[in-house]
Amino acid sequence: MSKLVKIEQQPTTKIMDKLPQEIILRILSRLPVTSLLQSMSVCRAWRRLIQDPLLVSTHFSHMADHGRLSFIFQSNRPNSSYQLFFIDFSDVHREEKVTFKKIPADPSMAMFMVDSCNGLLCMRYSRGIYIYNPFTRLYLHLPKMQYPAQVVGHIAFGFHQTTKQYKVVHVIVPTRRRLVLQSEVCVLTIGDPSWRNIGTLPYDLTRPMPKALVNGRLHWLSKPNNTTASLLISFDLQTEQFQEVPKPDCCGGGSDRCFHHLMVLRGCLSAGAYHVNEELEIWVMKEYGIKESWIKEFSIGTNYLPPTLQQKDLLHFNNAKARFPNSSVRVLCILRNDEILLEYLNRAVVVFNPRYGTFKELTFHEMPHWYTIVVHVGSLNWIDTPVY
Repeated sequence: MSKLVKIEQQPTTKIMDKLPQEIILRILSRLPVTSLLQSMSVCRAWRRLIQDPLLVSTHFSHMADHGRLSFIFQSNRPNSSYQLFFIDFSDVHREEKVTFKKIPADPSMAMFMVDSCNGLLCMRYSRGIYIYNPFTRLYLHLPKMQYPAQVVGHIAFGFHQTTKQYKVVHVIVPTRRRLVLQSEVCVLTIGDPSWRNIGTLPYDLTRPMPKALVNGRLHWLSKPNNTTASLLISFDLQTEQFQEVPKPDCCGGGSDRCFHHLMVLRGCLSAGAYHVNEELEIWVMKEYGIKESWIKEFSIGTNYLPPTLQQKDLLHFNNAKARFPNSSVRVLCILRNDEILLEYLNRAVVVFNPRYGTFKELTFHEMPHWYTIVVHVGSLNWIDTPVY
């Protein structure tokens, strides 16, 4: 294993210099990324230390495995220049422990957040796609796409632990009507000079739902139709093969009112499901790929309405609820205390306590009224940082 850069003898670093490097690494790797950024301004020696690849990699691994629950919000209002915000929800019940930080952006470009992986954002704008670390502000413009980024379909960003490769997947859905809808798939391995067209797949992936990255595989729900229920589709980032993932029996019988959205809960592929009882059920696949390992862990009622939703939002909420029960509610994550973080209509974030069946809306100063949100590990990580 490589060693940390030894810090120079300077008055501001004498105390740190006396500590063993293992202790320094352990201390700094547990700090939130915002504290690391502040520490980099102390002196050149600290900047060199914090930018050391060993510390960056260790810090990222700690944040990802035992660290802080954090998110990136992006305002969906054009007049806000699509501002990015970073929020750390490590302790939602202690307001002083919640970090809410506005991320600097280039006001000359309308950038749209697509995805997050390993502390890196995949962003798109009118001229293409780039990878961006919002804290170090490093970015990488990707090669020109075979199809414009604005066409109907999905763009997903992921990493495979075995190959140590980042890839961007562009699923293009044809706009013309066909009896059998086939999506075209293009893949870019970060570092390659061009995209590769890997063929078509007979699924309708036009549902505007986030993907879930588990075991080096991207997952989507296909759009159901009059004869076929939604399918759970995976894409292996190593083999670049698609396949169907088994769903629990609750979603059998041709029902198209079951899985509504996917997420990753404590490292497991999970899904929000809804039925005629108008309760949002959280299903978790405890052993990946094993149908029998799906279990229902929680049920959440749908009668709660966050106070900050305005009257126009209320009409949207009721219409969505009448057409697709729970379609206006999305599960974001499970907190350390087993409470569940929910999102309502891209407009409100709510904590649900499954033990007592209670809801609490979270509000913050400057929080956008309408936004896109992704789970994000705040780190100094970059594409070439070793990920263990």
